[in-house]
Amino acid sequence: MKEDLIGQYRYFLKDSIRKEINFSQTDQNTGIDIPPIEKPCRADAVRIDLVKPDAWKNIAKVDLVTAIGNRESRRAYTKEPLTLEEISFLLWATQGVRGEVISGHAYRTVPSAGCRHAFETYMVVLNVKGLNQGIYRYLPLSHQLLFEFSEDQIAGKIVDAVFRQPYPGDASVTFIWTAIPYRMEWRYHLAAHKVIAIDVGHVCQNLYLACEAIGAGTCAIAAYDQEALDRLLRIDGKDEFSIYLSPVGKV
Repeated sequence: MKEDLIGQYRYFLKDSIRKEINFSQTDQNTGIDIPPIEKPCRADAVRIDLVKPDAWKNIAKVDLVTAIGNRESRRAYTKEPLTLEEISFLLWATQGVRGEVISGHAYRTVPSAGCRHAFETYMVVLNVKGLNQGIYRYLPLSHQLLFEFSEDQIAGKIVDAVFRQPYPGDASVTFIWTAIPYRMEWRYHLAAHKVIAIDVGHVCQNLYLACEAIGAGTCAIAAYDQEALDRLLRIDGKDEFSIYLSPVGKV
């Protein structure tokens, strides 16, 4: 029984499923409309303009070899706050749109299978100059930050949601990526889920490298209380759910 269960989980890591799918019957190939590439927000929602790449003044140019060589998981952070410019850079580096949006596709700073980009980026903000503490969401198409809501005792709640790992409570901000699986399922059906897991790794690695340019550190977290984290973000846990997170702070 144990070996059968292990085999089932290992099957997820393989690409054998691709030979079992009739791709002519996917939602894409049966004419169903392409899903939106960005989660909508209320018309009266509070949007904060982020600093665009051509206006950055304090983002250091770091040699790629140096950034890769210095990349490591960092769990201890200073009390120095991040700036809005630095947040703008990190968001652009991880999910930024770098070209024209055409037919429901947006070319970004990270790769994604079929250009589907199944993620939303939320941030638990604790210590960023000019931003109140709370939950925010990145709007990549307009390069803006959406204020979602404030939350009492937010530092303690994010720590509780990662099984009491303390460093998200000490970070300036914690990036939380959620998956909206249908964006990928629309094209790949049951072959969507492995590539969603692969894609989120691309995103987080860019965060690691980008941190090297601003004197910050991060540490990816894959061990978390699924239901508690989804409740914290006020998402349904079915059509959208948290998949990965990474706190960031100055080092």
